[in-house]
Amino acid sequence: MQTRTLGTTGPQTSALGLGCMGMSALYGDSDRAESLATIHAALDAGITLLDTGDFYGMGHNELLINEALRTAPAAAREKVLTSVKFGALRTVEGGFTGYDGRPAAVKNFAAYSLQRLGTDHIDIYRIARVDPDVPIEETVGAIAELVEAGHVRHIGLSEVGADTLRRAAAVAPIADLQIEYSLISRGIEDAILPTARELGIGITAYGVLSRGLISGHFTRDRKLAAHDFRGMSPRFQGDNLARNLDLVDALRKIADQKGVSVAQTAIAWVLSRGEDIVPLVGARRRDRLAEALGALDVTLDADDLIAIEQAIPAGAAAGDRYPAAQMAHLDSER
Repeated sequence: MQTRTLGTTGPQTSALGLGCMGMSALYGDSDRAESLATIHAALDAGITLLDTGDFYGMGHNELLINEALRTAPAAAREKVLTSVKFGALRTVEGGFTGYDGRPAAVKNFAAYSLQRLGTDHIDIYRIARVDPDVPIEETVGAIAELVEAGHVRHIGLSEVGADTLRRAAAVAPIADLQIEYSLISRGIEDAILPTARELGIGITAYGVLSRGLISGHFTRDRKLAAHDFRGMSPRFQGDNLARNLDLVDALRKIADQKGVSVAQTAIAWVLSRGEDIVPLVGARRRDRLAEALGALDVTLDADDLIAIEQAIPAGAAAGDRYPAAQMAHLDSER
């Protein structure tokens, strides 16, 4: 397994991480046994970074990871890095009502996550979205106190803009910024990515397949489950979906010429953007995981990159990456 380091102060990790959200929430029903098998397969392949959130399935995802690690070989378990997001406020029905970044809440969330994960520390801890009512300095300061106490190893951030990144980094060392980055989500290239690099902060890129949209497996006639997040996502709606899948068809021609899959090409593109970027793949099944791992063997030369840019130019995606209500919570979009 290839490795990369998260920023100048963060840990060394596998070049690909496993995003575990879909095993518990937002993409419809999942198979628990297959989810556990997929985590085990990831560990067997050398993946060391497991990404979760305490609000994924209201704790279900952390408990799932706990079970997977308890039943994994000790050698693999000892190498695992847990990346945990916190702060999202949920309703019994599954709705989102905001974010809480108050220092007391930060420590409360951490206590519950440590219990659910069955561990004495979290490797990377980050608020999922900036709480508009709490200065980021206070939230990061609380995580820094958890680091000092030994409960957290590294501080991360999620979906923050360049200015917030600077303010946070002035308080304590930041290992990485978790943010959406893919062929059709390239907004970070303007200011956020350069700022992160200036400050020595790594990037863990989620949504590298845009929630399956550019995986090569999503079809125009696919019916989504009633509780699948993508049913509300602008990029999966009507004419937007048709236009976005046209982009995928253009990418498929390049992938076919190289003898690799569309998903592998899209992941390899993110990998090619810099050694400071670690893509998170959201595989829920072993076959999808195996496909994603194949991206590590894909080399994109200068001609390939030019062809990909022509097939999917920056800003070509139709529709925002979240519904309007959720876009409003993104400090990175301001």
